[in-house]
Amino acid sequence: MTRIPRHPREATERTRPSVAVAAATSALARAGVGPARTEAELLVAYVLGVSRGALAVAGPLTGEQYDRLTELVERRTRHEPLQYLLGSAAFRYLELAVGPGVFVPRPETELLAGWGVEQARRLGGPGTGSDPAGAGPLVVDLCSGSGAIALSVAGEVPAARVVAVERSAAALDWLRRNAAERAAAGDPPIEVVAGDVADPELLAGYAGRVDVLLCNPPYVPDGTPVPPDVAGHDPADAVFGGPDGLAVIRLVLDRAAGLLRPGGVFGVEHDDTHGTAVPELLRADGRFVEIADHPDLVGRPRFATARRADAVP
Repeated sequence: MTRIPRHPREATERTRPSVAVAAATSALARAGVGPARTEAELLVAYVLGVSRGALAVAGPLTGEQYDRLTELVERRTRHEPLQYLLGSAAFRYLELAVGPGVFVPRPETELLAGWGVEQARRLGGPGTGSDPAGAGPLVVDLCSGSGAIALSVAGEVPAARVVAVERSAAALDWLRRNAAERAAAGDPPIEVVAGDVADPELLAGYAGRVDVLLCNPPYVPDGTPVPPDVAGHDPADAVFGGPDGLAVIRLVLDRAAGLLRPGGVFGVEHDDTHGTAVPELLRADGRFVEIADHPDLVGRPRFATARRADAVP
């Protein structure tokens, strides 16, 4: 088993943060985990209770902290997600609590969230959205998971009313926790709904009223090899989307068409092999216009957007 040395009670040199980082980096690199140096620094900072930037001036690890670091590094060498070990995942301007039972939000999804933020802002302040109470744009996040997209929109567009929908009981626990923590921190509260995109009556009370609908659904085609961090830890029903990866996306498109007001906008993340397939599904539906696909940070097709037609033929 790949490991870093156990705490040497007399050899305090090894408890210096720089030395601990070097040992952790070596262990992670041997296990093929990376970027090893970055992850080692994050783990050492975590056990010390300091920011990564403060490592250079941090004091030595105690014996208990060194043993805790050893445990965390060993778990990471077995490809347990770093975010599970740290208890949180960074997403745009947020730190979200994550752990077993919920999909860890990825950096590429920040692009879809950012697009949603822009669309909600474009609608303007209170009274400009479809909400009859004049509370600003109504934004729905389907397959919300940890709440990354929904909470980003709520935090960055305070005028918006945000509804997050999730079906998994385990993920709902994380979603509710994150929603409560962001509300306690001063962000506008969001509405959390336990629901399934397969239900044609989902959010029936909002039908034809939603201004912005966003979704990062399960979309990896069944049987596709995925990294061990994903295969052994992310919930399979949050990753895989049927034989072609489009099973859930087809349902989401139908829910979006029913929930969006005329002129409302829709964004959905998809597999990098779906850059043509998802826009074609949107065109074939007949209820969407201004259909476009967008690349991720490395240029791969990553999410599609569209506007609900003002009138459907």
